[in-house]
Amino acid sequence: MPRVIKRKEHPLSMRLPETDIAIIDRAAALRGRSRTDFVRDAAVRAAEDVLMETAPIRMSPAGFKAFVEVLSKPARPVPEMVELFQRAAPWESRNPKAEK
Repeated sequence: MPRVIKRKEHPLSMRLPETDIAIIDRAAALRGRSRTDFVRDAAVRAAEDVLMETAPIRMSPAGFKAFVEVLSKPARPVPEMVELFQRAAPWESRNPKAEK
């Protein structure tokens, strides 16, 4: 008797406007991927984001108390962040004469 092999893949069909297909194809080509591969990855990534946004965070009462205590303390500056925010942005002019 032949063995039944379960399929590991399931078809998914969508009807999309031509403009959407053109955008997807252009982006997929820029990434060097097929339309199917590009759309699958984008859909899975979006689904994971939604699931992570709605996942409850569980902790013990003692853990929650410690968490609240840390949040209640005054903020301390992080030297690396202070230095980062003091730098000029790449689009800002470094030439003082150009600012006038």
